[in-house]
Amino acid sequence: MATTAHKIKFREAQIEMAHGAGGKASRRLVEGLFAPLLYGSSAGPLADAAHIQINGTRIAMTTDSFVVKPLRFPGGSIGELAINGTVNDLAVSGAKAEAIVVTFILEAGLPTDVLEAEVRAMGRAAENAGVLIAGGDTKVVEHGHADGMYITTTGIGRLLSGVAISPRSVRPGDKVLLSGPIGDHGITILLARGDLDLEAELHSDTRSVLPLVQAIVREAGAGVRWMRDPTRGGVATSLNELARDCGLGIVLFEEKIPVRDSVRGACELLGLDPLHIANEGQFLAVVAADQADAALQALRSTTGGEAATVIGEVREQPESAVLVTTLYGGTRMVDMLVGDPLPRIC
Repeated sequence: MATTAHKIKFREAQIEMAHGAGGKASRRLVEGLFAPLLYGSSAGPLADAAHIQINGTRIAMTTDSFVVKPLRFPGGSIGELAINGTVNDLAVSGAKAEAIVVTFILEAGLPTDVLEAEVRAMGRAAENAGVLIAGGDTKVVEHGHADGMYITTTGIGRLLSGVAISPRSVRPGDKVLLSGPIGDHGITILLARGDLDLEAELHSDTRSVLPLVQAIVREAGAGVRWMRDPTRGGVATSLNELARDCGLGIVLFEEKIPVRDSVRGACELLGLDPLHIANEGQFLAVVAADQADAALQALRSTTGGEAATVIGEVREQPESAVLVTTLYGGTRMVDMLVGDPLPRIC
């Protein structure tokens, strides 16, 4: 469904690493080139999964690629990450993953035991998430061209009943819930590369968030307006996308945002904002105010959701922006991620 060339707004001369970081550059690429050429006027708000209808049956579908470096890191690996990431994109779109197909891009010279370990990790993650690996494909490229391996997944999910996720349903007064501490994954990957001279007992948070999503949907139902797993670009980017799509303001309370001391310390050393750091096992939810307490209790009563908390609320102002109230009584605007401070984190 191609459109005429004059509708293409992406005019950058070449692709840079920042275009894959999930922030402003990524959005320029998707909205300025991919969307007009592939979707034309039918393009809607960006989401983690598409809902499509086939012969009267609605399903959710998502696809993702994983190029994390190193392949293994404290708390997880590329194989586990590929399954969890796909399951989570469907979960926060209001669907339970039912089947996944997997593509491996393998580099010549990759040790067989490394590949076997990742295939086993994928199998365990799929079993834990209750999803079928239905098929796949394998390609091999020359040595030095794939950092060992890249993995691409496509997942199909069955929609959860009683919930419809859309930024258009968000209303002033809704509460913003977060399932747990932020920044663990991004900083863990940084430390695993040896790029930072800092010792910390920190592990990636990669996991399936489906049980938590199911708990909040069971309790709050249609009161769950919107969800997102804040991976590349972090919490700030996810909420800025929401603010832009719904036209409202998101106000966060800094003292309510859970961040581990080791993550905060690393961010201070690097001049980074924890709100921009990637997560792989947490999710955000916007819930109607009268359902927020019940939704929060449902999360905290579910294994892995004990640290869930309300971190903010939706307001009419600032329009289409995210504002953080600081510990010292001031306020600051938080924009989407700019650049690529932590490349290749997923």
